Order: sequence, then C-alpha cells, then structure tokens
Amino acid sequence: MAPKVAALVLVLLAVSGTQADVNPDEVASVIWKYFTELGSNAKETVDQLQQTELTKQINTLLKSNLQSVSAYAEDLQERLVPFATELQARLAQDSQRLKEQIQRELSELQAKLAPYADEVHQQIGANIRQLQAKMSPYAEELRSRVDRGAGELQRALEPYAAELRDRLQDNAESIQASLSPYADRLQEQIDGGVESLKERLAPMADELKAQVGQSVAELRRGLSPYAQEVQDGLNRQLESLTAQMERATEELRARLATSSEELRAQLSPLAQELREAAAGDAESLRQRLAPLAQQLDQRVGQTLEAFRQQAAPFGEAFGKQLVQRLEEMRGKLDSGAAGVEDHLELLEKEVREKVSAFLST
Repeated sequence: MAPKVAALVLVLLAVSGTQADVNPDEVASVIWKYFTELGSNAKETVDQLQQTELTKQINTLLKSNLQSVSAYAEDLQERLVPFATELQARLAQDSQRLKEQIQRELSELQAKLAPYADEVHQQIGANIRQLQAKMSPYAEELRSRVDRGAGELQRALEPYAAELRDRLQDNAESIQASLSPYADRLQEQIDGGVESLKERLAPMADELKAQVGQSVAELRRGLSPYAQEVQDGLNRQLESLTAQMERATEELRARLATSSEELRAQLSPLAQELREAAAGDAESLRQRLAPLAQQLDQRVGQTLEAFRQQAAPFGEAFGKQLVQRLEEMRGKLDSGAAGVEDHLELLEKEVREKVSAFLST
C-alpha cells in the first residue's frame, strides 16, 4: 500500500485514539494535508481528489488497521473511518459544482467592476502600498529579533570556550571527571538559548496575522461600494485572499521554528563531542580536546551567523509574498478567470466544515 495512505492511517489513529476530546480542526488538517500531498501541484491534487479508486484503497486499509485501543476510540474510529473515506467521494461530486460556482461568481464580479476598473486598480494599488509600508517595519523587527536572539546565545556560550581552555591546565583525570557535567551544562545552555530564541520570534507570526486581517478589511471597505450587487462574489475572493495570506503567515511561523530547531541540531554536536572525548582514554584526552577548545568560539560564531543569514530575510520574503497575492487578485478581477488555487481553497473550507459538523455529532 502507498506510504502516504499508511501515513494517513497512523495520524488518524494518533488523533482519534489518544484524545478524549478530538480537535475538529486537527482532524481536518490531517485529512486535507493528505489530500493535497497526493499531487505535486494544485491541478494534480484536484484531479486526484476525483479518483474513486484511492477511496477504495483507503477504506480497505483503514478497516484492516484500526483495531481496539479504547472503547471510546473504537467507537469513534467506527464512525471516523467511513466518514474519512467517503469524504473524498463527496468532494469529487462537489468539485465540478464548486469550480463552476467560483468561475460564475468571479465572472459576475468582473463584469460589475469593469466600469470602475480604474478605481478598482487604484484601490488595490493603494492597498498594496499600504501593506508594503506596514510590512517593512515588521521585516526590520524580525531581522532585529533574529540578530538579538543569536547575539544573546553567542554571548551565553562564550564562557564555555574559556572554561574548556582553562580545564586543559588540570591533570587528565580531573579533566575527564568534569567533562561530562560540563557537556551537560553546555547542552542545557544551547537548549535554553534556542527556546528563548523561539519565544522571541513566535509572537511575530501572530502580529503579522493580525495585520493581514486589517489589510483585507481595508480592501473590503474600499471595494464594496463598486460591488453592491455581487457582494457574495467579492466576499468569496476576499476569503480566498485571507486564506492565502494566513497560510503564508503559518508558513512563516513554521519556517522560524524549523530554523531554530536546525540551529539546535547544529550546536548540539559540540556537547556530544565532549561526551565522546570523556569516554576515551585519559592519556590522549588533552590532545583531543585542544583543537575543540580552540575552535569552540569559531564554530559557535559560524553556526549562529549562518542562522542569521537564513532567518533574517524571512520578513522581507513574507511581505513580497503578500504583495504577490494582492497582484494576483487584481489580475483575477481584470480577467474574470479563476485559478485552481481558488478551487482548492473552497474545497478545503468544505472539508473543515464537514469534519466539524461530523465530530459535533
């Protein structure tokens, strides 16, 4: 059976089998993530969603793998399995209808806005400029937080290099005896520094998400007077825009967290090397430690500088991504042509609504 199908089984087991209160959004995210990973691009995903053979495979595999965990989980699984497998078939039936609905609404919206094309262009252009102006300070703040966090961690680790050099003056037995506790303290300092860095960076995503909401609300107020008779179509496009921007915000949050964890993974081998040195023979201990003591500062500095270079530009890239979304929306309003992404976003919304309704029962 395909690895992705098996992965869906395992995650659904984890979600449904270990929690007394199942989070509908978590279940929906699992199912939607699985669906979207079926294809390598948006169009392929839509095509895959309309294939019924995969539904049969999932249904067969889930029924054969979901075995007893607890009475509650077993009952939930009996309900969740057919729901999860039937959902794809329901989406396949709805897919063409949703595609036609989006295209119809966008065509009507484009026709209604056509007499006001200049005003609409100016309004979206003004919104883009406002967004760029608002994103610039956030990008600078993110860069500043990355620099400050990396700088604090570097200063916190500097004494360890000096301490290691001092320890080399002791006798071999004394060095060996103190090396493991020293390595543990170094690892604790690395872990604490990385956690502090993550806490410093995490609020940025929430702040940016709030700013995205304000920007879309301003665009809605600016465009609504031109779309009095087609508000549903405008709302749909703005909902799509909001979803795209919020997804970009969550991607930024994930990228920052991933970069921080990569930093931990790159610094932790320093402590591990010390533990390995402590496990060796005492006679050659000084010889093995001397290069590490001399290089510790340099290796920490290089690792943190690489982290700065990677994470600091995330804010600028995020701002450009939001502007691109607005430009794409302006293009859709000009052409009246919907994209596959619009289709997928509406399908995802239906998945979340259906999962929430199902679990509420």
